[in-house]
Amino acid sequence: MRTWNWILTAALLASMSAAAQQAAGSQPSAQPPAPDATQTTQPTQQATPAPEQAAPAQAAPAQTAPAQTAPTQTAPTQTQASQPAPIPPPAVVAAPTTMDQVVNLFIQREHGLIKMLANRTPVVETYLQNLSADPQLGPVPSEDHYFLGRLDMGETVDRKDYLKDEEKGGMQTRLLGGFQKLYKVQYQPVGFSWMVYADRTDFDREHYDFHYVRREFLGDVRCLVFDITPKPKSGRGRFLGRVWVEDQDFNIVRLNGTYAPAPRNSYFFHMDSWRLNLIPGYWVPSFIYSEEGDFSAGVKNKLAFKAQTRIWGYDLKKGGKDDELTNIRVDSVQDSSATAQDASPLQAERVWQQQAEDNVVERLTSAGLLAPEGDVDRILQTVVNNLEVTNNIDLPRPVRTRVLLTAPLETFSVGNTIVISRGLVDVLPDEASLAAVLSHELAHIVLGHNLGSKYAFNDRMLFGDDSTYQNLGFKHIPEEETAADKKALDLLKNSPYAQKLDNVGLFLKALQLRAPQLSALLTTHLGNPLAEGGTVNRLTALSTLGPALDNNKLDQIAALPLGGRVKINPWDDKAEMVKTAPVAITSARDKMPFEVTPFFPRLARYAAVAAPNAAPTTAAANSGSGN
Repeated sequence: MRTWNWILTAALLASMSAAAQQAAGSQPSAQPPAPDATQTTQPTQQATPAPEQAAPAQAAPAQTAPAQTAPTQTAPTQTQASQPAPIPPPAVVAAPTTMDQVVNLFIQREHGLIKMLANRTPVVETYLQNLSADPQLGPVPSEDHYFLGRLDMGETVDRKDYLKDEEKGGMQTRLLGGFQKLYKVQYQPVGFSWMVYADRTDFDREHYDFHYVRREFLGDVRCLVFDITPKPKSGRGRFLGRVWVEDQDFNIVRLNGTYAPAPRNSYFFHMDSWRLNLIPGYWVPSFIYSEEGDFSAGVKNKLAFKAQTRIWGYDLKKGGKDDELTNIRVDSVQDSSATAQDASPLQAERVWQQQAEDNVVERLTSAGLLAPEGDVDRILQTVVNNLEVTNNIDLPRPVRTRVLLTAPLETFSVGNTIVISRGLVDVLPDEASLAAVLSHELAHIVLGHNLGSKYAFNDRMLFGDDSTYQNLGFKHIPEEETAADKKALDLLKNSPYAQKLDNVGLFLKALQLRAPQLSALLTTHLGNPLAEGGTVNRLTALSTLGPALDNNKLDQIAALPLGGRVKINPWDDKAEMVKTAPVAITSARDKMPFEVTPFFPRLARYAAVAAPNAAPTTAAANSGSGN
């Protein structure tokens, strides 16, 4: 028996040793097939932005000496993956002397970036507009789709969606149309998320040829430009296009191209993917623009669309899933009066509302949906203060303003906090229009239409991020909406914006014109919508003011494109106002109200934009045209 036990023990030790050696020497596995991130015009046709890798992974070739000094990291364990690991600094490498060495370096840097981000789960948002031809305005939106979720940057590059359709059993059923509907264009959001990398596992010389093109500046950063083509028989869904590599640490900062060859009856979307230097040594994926369609004479488009994908929330500091649910902090409210005493019934009610308000704000921030307090809040606060002072409003607690990081045009208030979405701030043409939107929520506060007191119970905060929209809501009944609109008009007429309400009327007219085609952009998820059923229902009395909407008047700017006002730091979620020089409008097609446009951020290195002992801020995307 002792001999038998000894044999079992020896065999177990030998197997454990072999497993350890195998794990230490293992190579990255082949890239798993991406879910069909697709559109179909027929049941058998798919349009797939995500690469489907068919060829097995091959051993990477030996690298030259400079590339061998690039950092190597072990894959995170299952326990480590539950929370962001410390960011390892990239190793210092010798300056390359040949373009072959440069290629080796940026291949190594790319794999280092993939490993560093493997345990991150940022928020990813895709907003897509299908296009149709307009004789005067060119390609214009005909319908739109919206996707929002958390992106798992691990091996599968999978995502959890925030938006769910309770009636039809899920977002994919609602937006993708199902497999039984003929001739319905379908989009799968995970495909757009795959465009963060050229090739997640097989980005090497075994699968690709690299051709140096030239040097080029992107913003403040000098780059080396390379064309990349897949080798013959290297597999389906390989990256085909161009990359820009910054010439200091040799990280890829931009990818532009598609995937090839495409399977039969399928499409791979074209993409322009940008990265920002938000932390030392790494450029992280931040913006992706996709576009398909040719509107030349005689061309029949099988698909035509424009789409923006934004990624943020890389540094959402969370522990495991259980910690994420229960880590809710409520600051205590102390009685600072000379004689401490119990709160009166009215004081208790206000403290209770404050507790609920703080809980909601903190929960939305921890979910990556609300920007931390910052410069944009102060600008919004100034507009609210102008409304309060000129109307002699004296509230027991100050009104706060915060920015929702998402694109749909949305506002709501909880307690004394007014929340306005990034997308709505983007498209508003001037301060008067911003004041009109904020006045509606301020009116709710002044009229005592307080919502959200039930969230003072902390158990109501115990839900996963992907259930945020199912657990929070701040919609008013129709009677309160009508009263708030009436009160908002009174506030505006007594404010510094009283003489500029014609501009507000123009904005509402432009919104009404595009509302039937932009249902996804106008679908609110927490507050009351600005329009329902293709009809604007917010501040309708103002929509009759001002001149008629006329696209031929180039000086009449009723609404801006998306991305024209606010930029978000994808690492820490901070919001800043975009500072761009005005651009002359030369035709009606330059206006692009509420439309998706390409990204062209001004790239800068982390050291140039990060102040000492302060959180990093960088040049983020300004997708507006400057109008």
